[in-house]
Amino acid sequence: MAPPILKLDDIFLSFGGAPLLAGAGLQIEPGDKICLVGRNGSGKSTLLKIAAGLVEAQSGEVFRHPSSTVRYLEQAPDFAGFNTVQAYAEAGLGPGDDPYRVTYLLSHLGLTGDEDPRMLSGGESRRAALARVMAPEPDILLLDEPTNHLDLPTIEWLEGELQKTRSALVLISHDRRFLEKVSTATVWLDRGTSRRLDRGFGHFEAWRDQVLEAEELEQHKLGKSIEREEHWLRYGVTARRKRNMRRLGELQTMRSNYRGHKGPQGAVQATVSDAQESGKLVIEADKITKSFGERAIVTPFSIRVHRGDCIGLVGPNGAGKTTLLKMLTGQLSPDSGIVKLGTNLEIATLDQKREDLDPEDTLANYLTDGRGENLLVNGEQRHVTGYMKEFLFQPEQARTPIRNLSGGERARLMLARILSRPTNLLILDEPTNDLDIETLDLLQEIVAGFPGTVILVSHDRDFLDRTVTSTIAPAVPDAPDGRWIEYAGGYSDMLVQRKGALEERKKAEKAAEKPKTQETTASGGSKVKLSFKQKFALENLPKEMAKAEAEIAKREQVMADPNLFTRDPAAFNRLAGEMEKLRASLTDMEEEWLELEMLREELEG
Repeated sequence: MAPPILKLDDIFLSFGGAPLLAGAGLQIEPGDKICLVGRNGSGKSTLLKIAAGLVEAQSGEVFRHPSSTVRYLEQAPDFAGFNTVQAYAEAGLGPGDDPYRVTYLLSHLGLTGDEDPRMLSGGESRRAALARVMAPEPDILLLDEPTNHLDLPTIEWLEGELQKTRSALVLISHDRRFLEKVSTATVWLDRGTSRRLDRGFGHFEAWRDQVLEAEELEQHKLGKSIEREEHWLRYGVTARRKRNMRRLGELQTMRSNYRGHKGPQGAVQATVSDAQESGKLVIEADKITKSFGERAIVTPFSIRVHRGDCIGLVGPNGAGKTTLLKMLTGQLSPDSGIVKLGTNLEIATLDQKREDLDPEDTLANYLTDGRGENLLVNGEQRHVTGYMKEFLFQPEQARTPIRNLSGGERARLMLARILSRPTNLLILDEPTNDLDIETLDLLQEIVAGFPGTVILVSHDRDFLDRTVTSTIAPAVPDAPDGRWIEYAGGYSDMLVQRKGALEERKKAEKAAEKPKTQETTASGGSKVKLSFKQKFALENLPKEMAKAEAEIAKREQVMADPNLFTRDPAAFNRLAGEMEKLRASLTDMEEEWLELEMLREELEG
């Protein structure tokens, strides 16, 4: 194992009250691709800043290899003294670094380099900062929410760049799919301390649940031990006073540990307030269009949205998603065509820019609309502090100005307000930005179980796959021309359908170009057949797949033991690694068999 190039050990930091970090650590070795996960407010960004040398811990050890270079992605870049984005990004290069890297990165991030930094939007500022830190290809790259404000094509490009980079990575992100594809190790920051899993994010949630279950079992055992000791002290033999005093001390220690145990932060609990049911037809758009100057944003597009539908809008930045959304909801009139809204609509909107928030307002005032200490939720009067606790806000935060909240806390606050009001049509514009994984799970459950209708814009592929019933996307993904197509299912379903349509079109074009004399025969006039190797694979792959499934089932049975990880973590990790390889092999065999079976059917007519 290579020695660490950066190591944080036993880090302690408090801003008054309960410590934010208490014994946290982080070890980075060459080639590491670590995702740093934890609840909003758990100290992830702070730990990353300590690693970057921007924040000093109150105690603990920090080691950085003297020759290693570190770059940290700033949330709010400082453009002072730079006339262009190109100049700002190039200022991050070292003496031997290639300036072309800056041009390459800016181009793929949707910037020319000639932009005036003072005129950039928040998203453009973030992309400029991303180019600046990635261009030098440092030894260590610390990225806090690098996918925020990026569209799907750019996120997928960034995944490829980070997968092949030589830099060691530490990533904080709410995007599950992004973390699954990039990370090879996971550090979980929880209640001030950190745990490490030497596997990517795809294995984190199962591991986390096992750790928490083991912890709960240990607390249960400790409670039982306390009961036994208390019984012994009350009713045991008292002749051996010194032994009694020792056991009394041990009991007091156990009691202290039991009382002092800080369990995991509770999950957000929330339901949507009931509203009157909308009409069956919620939105009907007939051949609507929209152009800005000579540029077509929406060419004739028609759709019928029914009660209970959940529709996702995807596409590159600037494709016109928000314009189409505003036309469908009646906020913007089309140049031509008609939009009809259904009856009894109660619309609630979560805006991407969080523009509904007054930074000087307090949390309680925002939730109650300034109407005292109570709000009406599902026809029931609720005290604001009790309602806030369901969304993981503490009672003392009731009078806190909104400006003091993190991005994730602001999103959670807006969600709390939306869910307190009767609604039957939810409009969500980039709802997953800045949310932690647990709050994302809550939002997913709300959207999936919402009895009304949902229209959402998102770049989060995993969230789309888990929630939407259909996906609207540009007909030409790389160069949107105003044409939009509705696909059944989520983002992955859309990709499959789009790929199928493309392959069908290529087949049709190829068939049209092929000379008639070569339609179905090879040279010599005989029909094309499967090769011996293909026939053998077609016959034997099902047996090999069955073997792989049996091996996977064996390991699943062993790993079902809830105490395995606590008792033998090495065995657990070995089994999990074997499972991953077996599943990958099974997937490859299934795909090969399917391709051969389709080829056989095609050749046999």
